[in-house]
Amino acid sequence: MSDPTTLALGGNIRSTRILKGLKLREVADRVGCSESMLSKVENGKITPSLRLLHKVASSFGTTVPDLLAARDDNHIVSRAGERQALAIDAKGSHVERLVAPDGDHLLEGHLHVIAPGGGSEGVVAHEGEEVGYVVEGQLELTVGHETFLLKAGDSFSFRSEIAHHYRNASKKPARVVWVSTPGRRSNDPSSFDVRSQRRKPR
Repeated sequence: MSDPTTLALGGNIRSTRILKGLKLREVADRVGCSESMLSKVENGKITPSLRLLHKVASSFGTTVPDLLAARDDNHIVSRAGERQALAIDAKGSHVERLVAPDGDHLLEGHLHVIAPGGGSEGVVAHEGEEVGYVVEGQLELTVGHETFLLKAGDSFSFRSEIAHHYRNASKKPARVVWVSTPGRRSNDPSSFDVRSQRRKPR
């Protein structure tokens, strides 16, 4: 049985697609997945990877947070254990939204809880700027052609237009506070297929 978060996400994707006047096949072609898979996402039967979610948002000309859940214009405080969690990979990693997606915020904020072996499952690139702080564990972050190994207490910042991806190469979960500016994603899905050259982590 699908969980409420996955159902809400799928419903938002479906309603946005219909609002944009797009057919299921059109969106599937844009993001590079099968029509069947996209249908399962819309019906809440499977949770899309973060990379696929970025591509779907890009095809709509919107942002990932706008697809995640119902809006709450008066949201100021989010309590521990009450934030919506979205699975981002098959390893058990998830993100918790720190800023309500009401469309008026200047920033997007998430708490990334990355399981061992988990991560972004692909390279992403979009408008904006990002900053993060490793609260616990280790994070291997690749930005452009450089790979960095960050530990608890380390921080990072970079332009989001630079192709980037991350993973937890350790045996323990990592917790990272990740903040970015909600820029509009490129409408060219190929912008997400850039491959970074891997170097030894700094």
